[in-house]
Amino acid sequence: MYDRALQKKDFHIGRATTIARDVACLELSIVNVFFVGPSQAGDRAWVLVDTGLPTSREAIVREAERRFGYGARPSAIVLTHGHIDHVGSVRELAEHWDVPVYAHRLEAPFLTGRSDYPPADPTVGGGAMARVASRFFPRRAIDLGSRFQLLPEDGTVPGMPGWRWIHTPGHTPGHVSFFRDEDRTLIAGDAFVTTKQESFWAVTTRLQEVWRPPAYFTINWEASRASVRALARLEPNVAGTGHGIPMSGELLRRELNELARNFDDVMPDDGRYVRQPALADEDGVYRVPPPRFDPLPSLLLGAGVFALVGTKLRRRRANSSLELSRAAARR
Repeated sequence: MYDRALQKKDFHIGRATTIARDVACLELSIVNVFFVGPSQAGDRAWVLVDTGLPTSREAIVREAERRFGYGARPSAIVLTHGHIDHVGSVRELAEHWDVPVYAHRLEAPFLTGRSDYPPADPTVGGGAMARVASRFFPRRAIDLGSRFQLLPEDGTVPGMPGWRWIHTPGHTPGHVSFFRDEDRTLIAGDAFVTTKQESFWAVTTRLQEVWRPPAYFTINWEASRASVRALARLEPNVAGTGHGIPMSGELLRRELNELARNFDDVMPDDGRYVRQPALADEDGVYRVPPPRFDPLPSLLLGAGVFALVGTKLRRRRANSSLELSRAAARR
């Protein structure tokens, strides 16, 4: 059991760190993936949880071989959800290793090409990642074809004996977390995270704290509140999340319980999905609320026009000065 608090100094981007028995976290820029299985387990004796960004493939393969042995392939890839920072390398890795990919049935439309995710919500505020960067995050569905499989309805996790999946919707309709009751180890995906993911400063400094799911892609805040409270009731001893440094022990439980109790206080004040959620079923998204007024595009347009006018005025003044200088030289 991990009683020692996991700290930022324990983790190095691009190198997997053990956070619990047979569980390692690989921090990749802004997102984490997890290896589940004994060290040097060999071929088909471990599982990969999530696959990071489209640029993450080589780092994941390299760390997998370092941890499990050269050429060691997982028995499965399991996904907490299908956002681009969690499935960015899934197609390439599934083909490279020839493995199935498992996710919840309500996440299936986004992984089989049937439905795109609802748009991001830059009006939700909270930092530069929400206001600016979220506008450029892809939300289109991917199609894994025959490699896609549904998680078993009995709650077991393929290739991960002793673990169970828990439906934790809110951030996405079919979001799941993975829990091992024996030592209360939790892989929470983005049901909650351990950094303020909306804040560019928090992300770049890797500030460690239990926080709500990334707001700009959370489409159902009522469901998200219920999911956080369900995970807090588990009293996890270790939690690895999709973003941020993993946490453990009393600090984790205290902050997670505080988030569960005070969830309404840390929710965004307003935003596209704060007042009413986007809704989805097994066929995909069927209702998206209208967008909120977003002042940033108008401000950026105004700033661009102002800069263009200013540039023209400066050039006109420069040309006038040049003409005056030439006239003076002729005299």
